[in-house]
Amino acid sequence: MKLTGKRIQLSPLDHSDYDLFIELSMSLKVMEHVYTPFTYAEAKAAFEVKSQPWTATSEHWLTLGITEIVTDEKLGSIGVKIVNHQAKIAEVGFMMKPSAQGKGFASEALSLLKEYAFTELGLNKLTATCSVNNIGSYKLLEKLGFEREDCLRQNTKINNKLVDDYVYGLCLAI
Repeated sequence: MKLTGKRIQLSPLDHSDYDLFIELSMSLKVMEHVYTPFTYAEAKAAFEVKSQPWTATSEHWLTLGITEIVTDEKLGSIGVKIVNHQAKIAEVGFMMKPSAQGKGFASEALSLLKEYAFTELGLNKLTATCSVNNIGSYKLLEKLGFEREDCLRQNTKINNKLVDDYVYGLCLAI
């Protein structure tokens, strides 16, 4: 399975995504608004889980590597996890390396994933949770039609500090 846009391609995580996944998962800067950075062992274990084969009935994330088509450079990852199979609701999340941020790659990746989720997977709703301090992420979500549905106080612990999160939702237009 591959999803191809104008500048990027999304494909299931494989060994070629390993180094960047580990680097991003352990990065203080990248994880500043996501979670406490992983140790190497935790990042390796997370990669093994996120690179497992996936089907629409899976309980784990479908994680896709983001690759720039022209340069074949690895830019980050994006994923979808069906959290309610009966109601057809899934959560989305993404990580981009700092040099790829602010260049429209995450927007293109989320647009591709959104289209796949609604048309191929037949999902009804996508959700996303992000720190209230992660301005880039929530602006991207809003740009692509996600609506802020809630603010969860002290919802996530990052580096021993409780942070508030916004919850976003996007329903399939009928």
